[in-house]
Amino acid sequence: LRGVARRVGVSHAAPAHHFADTKALLSALAAEGFRRFLATQRARQAIAPPDPHAQLLAAGQGYVAFAAAHPALFRLMFASRRPDYADAELAAAAGAAYDHLGAGVAAAHGGGAAPPVDVLAAWAMAHGIADLANSGRLSLVAPDASGETMVAAALERALGKPCDPGRRLD
Repeated sequence: LRGVARRVGVSHAAPAHHFADTKALLSALAAEGFRRFLATQRARQAIAPPDPHAQLLAAGQGYVAFAAAHPALFRLMFASRRPDYADAELAAAAGAAYDHLGAGVAAAHGGGAAPPVDVLAAWAMAHGIADLANSGRLSLVAPDASGETMVAAALERALGKPCDPGRRLD
């Protein structure tokens, strides 16, 4: 906490007034990350066509865009064991993001409850593409493709909408 205080230019005791320890600070940061993550997805959906497939694709593109814009925060949210996911604020923010995904998958499949395997498939594709893009590995598969285009194409396939094999992924 002292290091954080030094970097933001406040007294070394200031963070202790808000956070009990580093785990609490990282939990709050991850919770804020999930709120911004969801806002990024919703912003993409706001400019997408209203049909459920287009909305799910836009959410996936927002997922990748968030990861690219905030790689350290993305890693904290999804790869770190340091935040406390039992923290009510973090659990609520992460749960809202997951519920948004589930609702999008359900809508894309015609409503009702989304089969967990379909939610997992959509999540794994968007997350995997975001992680590959952040690590510089996406270019091994598609040198000219952006992560956004790749996630849209992959989700189209997962939703049973095959991509045009001649379509450029850029």
